[in-house]
Amino acid sequence: MRDRTKNRKPVQRGRYLSVEAIQAVQALKRGWRMGDRESLEMTMAARVRRLVKRDMMAVLGELQSQGEALLALQVFEEVRKEHWYKPRLSVYVNMIIVLASNGLYKEVDQICSYLKKEHWEADIEGFNSLLKTLLEFDFTQTAMDCFRLMKLWESEPDDLTYRILIQGLESKGEMDLSVAVREEAEEHFGRSLDFLDEKEETASANECRPL
Repeated sequence: MRDRTKNRKPVQRGRYLSVEAIQAVQALKRGWRMGDRESLEMTMAARVRRLVKRDMMAVLGELQSQGEALLALQVFEEVRKEHWYKPRLSVYVNMIIVLASNGLYKEVDQICSYLKKEHWEADIEGFNSLLKTLLEFDFTQTAMDCFRLMKLWESEPDDLTYRILIQGLESKGEMDLSVAVREEAEEHFGRSLDFLDEKEETASANECRPL
């Protein structure tokens, strides 16, 4: 038999699933394959909603890693209802990746609408990952919206933030937006962005250097 695990992405969190989490994943996938909404809802009630935080997050991570986009979305919806729920940008990024990779762009818009309503703590690294992911999947306007959101929640953009935006916008042919972001960056740092270009040239030189 072919080893299906070779094509599976590693689980980001909850790599070692509990028995309860494994059973929940299996039951959800079984109900989904059967197309039985009633069975799926019963599984949510009997297995998913009763899980402790660690196991519920592990189930979400496992479904994401297996590319079960719509099931992951349903579990994510349940996670957001929990009393212990606290938004994490890494979870949003993973949801966007699995949904966009499966062509579920309306669902990505839905996730991003949730994201814009959350209360975020400062997380520059998380926002940088979010911006990069959105641009990679051609959600340019959403990336710009999240850039403004980033500043609203006191995650001060750093040089990587501007490099991600400028390079991403230029790769999409959004030259006017790229120029505007570059000008904002130069005003923010109080100097030109030659240092970004220098880093790009250094990175390229290192890639081309023989081992």
